[in-house]
Amino acid sequence: MIDRSTIDRIYAAANIVDVVGDFVKLRRAGANFQACCPFHTEKTPSFVVSPSKGIFKCFGCGKKGNAVTFVMEHEKMTYAEALKYVAKKYGIEVQEREESEEEKQRNDDRESMMVVNSWASDYFCNMLHETDEGLSVGLGYFRSRGFTDATIKKFGLGYCPAKGDAMSQAALTAGYKEQFLVDTGLTIKRESGGYYDRFCGRVIFPIHSISGRVTAFGGRILRKSDRTAKYLNSPESLVYSKSNSLYGLYFAKNAITRENYCILVEGYTDVIQMHQKGIENVVASSGTSLTTEQIRLISRFTKNVTVIYDGDAAGIKASLRGIDMILREGMNVRVVALPPEDDPDSFARTHSAEQIRDYIQTHEEDFISFKANLLMAEATGDPIRKSELIKDIVRSIAEIPDRIRRSVFIKDCAKSMDIDEQILIDEVARLRITMEYDKETGDFIRSRQQRQRQQQIEEQRTVSIGKVEPGSNIIELEKEIVGYLLKYGHQYFEYRDGKNVSQFNIAETIFNELDQDDMTLQDARYRAIMECYREQFNELGVGEKIPEYIFTNHINPEVCNASVDILTADSNYSTSELWKRHEIIIEQEEERLSEAVPRAVTLYKTKTVEQIIKSLQEQLNNDSLTEEQEEEIMRSISALNEVRIRISKKLSRLIL
Repeated sequence: MIDRSTIDRIYAAANIVDVVGDFVKLRRAGANFQACCPFHTEKTPSFVVSPSKGIFKCFGCGKKGNAVTFVMEHEKMTYAEALKYVAKKYGIEVQEREESEEEKQRNDDRESMMVVNSWASDYFCNMLHETDEGLSVGLGYFRSRGFTDATIKKFGLGYCPAKGDAMSQAALTAGYKEQFLVDTGLTIKRESGGYYDRFCGRVIFPIHSISGRVTAFGGRILRKSDRTAKYLNSPESLVYSKSNSLYGLYFAKNAITRENYCILVEGYTDVIQMHQKGIENVVASSGTSLTTEQIRLISRFTKNVTVIYDGDAAGIKASLRGIDMILREGMNVRVVALPPEDDPDSFARTHSAEQIRDYIQTHEEDFISFKANLLMAEATGDPIRKSELIKDIVRSIAEIPDRIRRSVFIKDCAKSMDIDEQILIDEVARLRITMEYDKETGDFIRSRQQRQRQQQIEEQRTVSIGKVEPGSNIIELEKEIVGYLLKYGHQYFEYRDGKNVSQFNIAETIFNELDQDDMTLQDARYRAIMECYREQFNELGVGEKIPEYIFTNHINPEVCNASVDILTADSNYSTSELWKRHEIIIEQEEERLSEAVPRAVTLYKTKTVEQIIKSLQEQLNNDSLTEEQEEEIMRSISALNEVRIRISKKLSRLIL
């Protein structure tokens, strides 16, 4: 495990804007930064990063935390892995104590697979450059595609020897375990014994995560074969999900942000050739059908996508569904059709960067117009075919979330298709009624049960922590009390009892009230926050403000997230004004602290005592109790009832 002093250094060095900005395109909004949330689908940004507080929070789905917990959630890392990632970014050496066997078992598998992939990437590069076979076959192929040495190095291109198990044997000799070679898909274990390299005799294209780690490989076979696929990818694994990966995104993300649009192509060589020509805002779906997850990866960096197709009309039609998915995500889509004899790879090889950019600029058109022109050309003179194609185009328009954009496309399509505009308006409206959209899954909601589920999700998202009412449960009250501690524990409030006016410190009041009846918070997160606060309170003294970062950078990620949640608790306001308005809400809370703090603590004590009494009463139903045990329980209930009456009288005075 990583020692506390190293963790403190990591947190002290971490700039949350830099860390989050490696994965999400942030835009400044006053003193903070905002973006569309990377953890759920949304059209209006509700993901806010506060550099002054060192925290992030999505006011849509509720995800929150600091730089380290963001990396944990985004990259699906363990806490230790995320700490190491941030430490490496800032050049901090990580000192660890020995992990327990249980911790090793939980954390090592994923990291071992990443290490094996990293070794394999280096191995393939060495085979390409340092063996006769690699130089003649692999490097010869890349050179025939026009790739320069700099490009080959940048993308880590390599070669796997044609001998069936050469890579596997080399890995085993180097000390890598069979388990992880098989789990990553690099090695196939034969039923008859022995091994077979998945990518043998293929040139290799490493696939990187957004953070630049090699998660998988693509391989192209060079000999002609009817029995073997031309391209082969690593299988799904703990470290690789095909639907969540875009080839070239690691190399393209900065250019996508800078250019504010992403060029989407199909294959590895398309991406590499475009990058080589200096057009770097290019990614590929790697020959697979475009997925919602891939679209959301792009949307972290831009809302503008230009899809480049080769001149094959059949291929374009097969890809139209993918563009409908891009529209559904609220993104702006433009389409460029290359000349019939070209694909992005060949076009980039035979044109300069300036010519490529000019071609894109002069030939790109919005997707709806492109689809209308493509399909309507087939329906000339056939009214039935034309009506079916109009319905197809209308379905695409219905996918667009923005009402104004839908209206513009309806107007344009009505003209180009020579149909009454009102008919298109009515049809789009009808489709959208039946195509409610599930923001969690990216699917359309068609059943009543699904609609009810979506409504529940939306209701949960809008719930905020309001004023404590007598019906509030114990955990909600604990959260409220801890909230007063974190935000106002150093402050004082006035308490009036008749003509007498007294001043009380908020933190001291909370601790004294709970200690009076020997009460400890039940929720582990809130209990840890209170213990941490009490420790600082005892050290610094009454009235001293405890720094927020002590809680938002807590060693326990769950405590950290709970602290961030409390400090940014009011979530019923628009994102652009949220943090500013939050300060206004704090001022309003401050005005009622003299009422709210004693009321919350007293109500919490009442409910806690009632809970204990109820538990004891249930014990009395046990027939196996002895008379002495029953009498002891009855005495406890009687004593607790006296405490409840005392607390209730105090609560009644507070309410009055």
